[in-house]
Parts: sequence; structure tokens; C-alpha cells
Amino acid sequence: MSALRRSVPLSVVPATVVDMAGVWRSGGVRWGEDGPGLVWERGVGERRVSAIAYGGEIGFRVVGERTCVGARGNACPGRVLVARGSGQARCAECGRLDRVHSVAADGVPDDPRVYRVYLAWFGPGLVKVGITAEERGGARLREQGAVAFSWLGRGPLMAARRCEELLRAALGVPDRISYEQKRAIRAALPGAEERAGEVAGVHARAVALAGWPESLAALGCDVVDHARVFGLPGLGPADGVVAELVPEGVVAGRVLAAAGPDLHLGTGDGRVVVLDTRLMSGWGLVGAAPGDGGVTVPVRALRGRRPDPQDQLF
Repeated sequence: MSALRRSVPLSVVPATVVDMAGVWRSGGVRWGEDGPGLVWERGVGERRVSAIAYGGEIGFRVVGERTCVGARGNACPGRVLVARGSGQARCAECGRLDRVHSVAADGVPDDPRVYRVYLAWFGPGLVKVGITAEERGGARLREQGAVAFSWLGRGPLMAARRCEELLRAALGVPDRISYEQKRAIRAALPGAEERAGEVAGVHARAVALAGWPESLAALGCDVVDHARVFGLPGLGPADGVVAELVPEGVVAGRVLAAAGPDLHLGTGDGRVVVLDTRLMSGWGLVGAAPGDGGVTVPVRALRGRRPDPQDQLF
């Protein structure tokens, strides 16, 4: 298939480009059982997914300004301009509406679904506790970029919440780890055995705690490792992170790895640049071939292991 330079927001299959003419908006990375894909949306109800293949090329150019994406499937009535460097492309009002029914914000305390508590590992000493609806399986862990994880318990929402609180108070296990911390360690991970061992150690201490919620069933430790799913073996350290997108800016390169919302891209000048795909939301995007300028948007240095206030709840 030949490359269609003018009309494609993304090429992620080696030597091919999917024909998606015109201006599209990014719906972010979606992690299925068969790997990651970028969601593209246009108009009313038109939606496509481009599978992300490691070694494939990505290329897009930014058009217009960044506007609020709305909330819960509803457009922002004012099409408010939002900050270019934020991972959240919502105005204050739409952000408030989006969180009204958010489980993460305890907006649905009577949710009848079964929830699972998990332990997620991102690097040495970087283990967090969290919850996800059982029906979602491990998707939430892939969306966060968890290199390894194990289930810890299952039961009602509020029991799962109490378990989170118990681990924070008794073991000091946090419920969030910043993306800056995750990025800083991805290219220098210990082996799978060491990763699994740290998860198993925290799991053993957690299930032995007094005060375990009665309605939460403990689950045995069974560590799932995502290093190969993310393309991390052999990944080199990142030289920088896209700070923000700008009108007419170009991002183009070869996909080396993907973890959570992050794409690690090899650029034409030999750099490895991390693109947080959350920055793509709210912009109009059109196609750019890999040779059409590389990365012309602002790129900053990694901030090491310091927390990033821009990061979301998870």
C-alpha cells in the first residue's frame, strides 16, 4: 500500500498508511487484549482505530487551537480553549461534569458492579494499589502502563475502597504514581523474576493485614508481566518528552514502545522522544509523513522521579 502523505493522521503499520482523509481528533490510546491502538474521531459518530505496531511509523500535524472535548459524550457548549500542556483537555465546567459520575472521584458509591483490587508495579519501589471494575479485566493496568501486576481482592466497590485505604495506612502503598516516575525507569528495569518478587512480597503483607474488609474476597498472587506487550525489552533511555502540541507542529517518528498513554518514538535525528497521547486530545490533526519534519513541537527533559502535578488520578 502506498503512503498517502496528505490525508493520514497516523501510520503505525510498517511501510503502509491508512487512508483517513481530512481533519480528525484523537480519542487516545485504547489497550485491548491484542495490543494498543489509537482512536480517531470525526463529526458525529465517525470513529476508527489505528493499531500500533512496534517498528511502524507515526506522523501527524496539528491544526487550529486546542478546545475542550466536553464531558460524558456531550460537546462543550462554549468550545472553550484549554491549556496546551495539560493531560486533561477539559474546561473547568466540563471537568466538573465528567467527575460527577466518576468512580475514581467516588461519584457512584452505590455502583452494583463487582470490583477488583490490584497491585501494580512500575519499577523498583514503585508499587501502587488501585481498583477496577471486574468486567474490564486487565485493561486498566495496561492503560496505566503497569509493567507487572497481580490481583489482590474482589468484592463491592466500597469494600475495595476500604482495602485501598488499609494498604495506604498500614503499608504506605500509594494509590498513584506519576507518569514522570514511570517514564524515568522504563529503560532500566530489573528482570521479570525480580519484578514478580516485589509484587509477591507486597501481596503477602497485604493479605496478612488485620482489618481486611469482610465483604472483600482475597485473591491469590498471580503476577502478569507486560514488558513484552509494551515493547520494553531493549528500549533505550528517552532523550525528552513532548511538553505540548502547538498549531502547525509536527510529530513524526518510529514507534519503539508504548506503555499506558505514552508512545516512545525514535526520531530521524537519532533521539528517543516520549509522546503522552493525552496531549493530542482537543486538537485537530492531519497526516504528516515521517520525513515531514520529525518533531517540531516543544520537547523538555524528563523530570526524573519527582511527581508531576499535571498527572491524573491514575
